[in-house]
Amino acid sequence: MESIEKGMVFNYKQAVQYANEAVVSRTIIKKPTGNITLFAFAQGQELSEHTAPFDALVNVVDGKAEIIIDGKSNHLKEGESILMPASIPHAVKANEDFKMVLIMIKENNQ
Repeated sequence: MESIEKGMVFNYKQAVQYANEAVVSRTIIKKPTGNITLFAFAQGQELSEHTAPFDALVNVVDGKAEIIIDGKSNHLKEGESILMPASIPHAVKANEDFKMVLIMIKENNQ
């Protein structure tokens, strides 16, 4: 999906739509120093356990999410955020439809 146009007002909830049995993403900004991506997860979808070389901030903007960090399950609802630390296994599960903004900022040496 196309990036958000610079200088245009937008609403996270309206900027990406749910799709049956899918995870939909939309890039807000992508730079060598980091990315901001909006996701819409249909119920039952997930991102399997993985690691990233930099910290990542998840902000739930619609519904509820299950974020698993180093085996610990965290249940977040709209308006809540969690910081996923670099190099620690994490996963995302949609026990119901939800939307999130993922913010990843890279360090100079990465």
